[in-house]
Amino acid sequence: QVRVVESGGGLVQPGGSLRLSCAASGSIFSIYGTGWYRQAPGKQRELVATITSAGTTNYADSVKGRFTISRDNAKNTVYLQMNSLKPEDTAVYYCKVDLWVTSLARGDYWGQGTQVTVSS
Repeated sequence: QVRVVESGGGLVQPGGSLRLSCAASGSIFSIYGTGWYRQAPGKQRELVATITSAGTTNYADSVKGRFTISRDNAKNTVYLQMNSLKPEDTAVYYCKVDLWVTSLARGDYWGQGTQVTVSS
């Protein structure tokens, strides 16, 4: 079984920073890529940032220059450093891991989400 767990969310004032972590564990053969998504009240879930197994990153325009996605392959963990946070960043943040559980079986695994609230 594969488990994906996010952590690091919380309440922060505008202009502040948070660092989210996403740890994957269990029967993992290989990780293809990971991504951070978020969903604010009344809005659809949107892509925030991705990182591939090759280290290629991609960001939503709304977070470019403020957020940084990174990984620690040895720990099967991906991070999202969020700086200069704005109230509009308030959302539940989800981690999705695209991985191979065996050499023949690949799929997406989602974490339960972590709440980020940016408010004064």
